[in-house]
Amino acid sequence: MAGHLIPHFQNDAGHSSIEVGVSEFMCCGANPPHDHPHVFLDMGDEAEIVCGYCSTLYRLNTTLKPNETNPAGCLFEERAA
Repeated sequence: MAGHLIPHFQNDAGHSSIEVGVSEFMCCGANPPHDHPHVFLDMGDEAEIVCGYCSTLYRLNTTLKPNETNPAGCLFEERAA
């Protein structure tokens, strides 16, 4: 797949919170095979949201680009089979 219209984020390192540059995204939990169902999260008017599957707290940081995270490395990218 060439990429996602909606960014997908993962939390392999077990961070307590991840800052993202978008308010609508997908959470994958961790990279396969330790992922959970890829769920759509929408912060709406809020500045943070918790994933109901993995309990990762996502915080909106508008200084980040849509494909950036803080800490770095939490963007999910599908690997070729």
